[in-house]
Amino acid sequence: MPPVEKSGTPEPEDTVPLIRSERAWLIRYISKMKGYKRTTPLVAPAPLDVIITWMGAFLGITAIVLFSHKFDLPIVASFGASAVLIYGVPDAPLSQPRNVFFGHTLSATVGVATYMIFGLTWWSPALGTALALVVIILTKTTHPPGGATALFAVLSKAQPDYILNPIATGAVILILIGLLVNNLSPNRHYPRYWY
Repeated sequence: MPPVEKSGTPEPEDTVPLIRSERAWLIRYISKMKGYKRTTPLVAPAPLDVIITWMGAFLGITAIVLFSHKFDLPIVASFGASAVLIYGVPDAPLSQPRNVFFGHTLSATVGVATYMIFGLTWWSPALGTALALVVIILTKTTHPPGGATALFAVLSKAQPDYILNPIATGAVILILIGLLVNNLSPNRHYPRYWY
């Protein structure tokens, strides 16, 4: 009897390694969600640093609100998250002036461009946020509140002037307050770097 040619479909015994590798991948994938055991204890901040954190956040947001009221600009909620980073964890890379300024302004630019090109649709806020994230990652200016800045730009139908006022100006205000307040503590040095 002549040999029968095999078709392109795998025989049941040929699929066993494939199933095993998929199962192994799934097990590794799920195991990543368990996290790691903390190797260092959580350390409470010094009382002076807590006071300085409060003072920085209070003064920074007060300055933003006063500026916004004086020039009839929207108060962008993402500045609250920036205040947490700048005054709460001033040593973090995401809190440095370069990340704060460019993270906000690049995200605002992407958000405005997304709205101007696509309008406000069910998907454009997500697109603007996702594109802004890609831009700030690629430019090494990641600042998580920038995602909210881009989202707000699309949702509020922001125009190009939104990039300068309130975003760029607000970022500068928060950075300046950070310079003045964070360095009052002997335990802090802000910024760690400018660029």
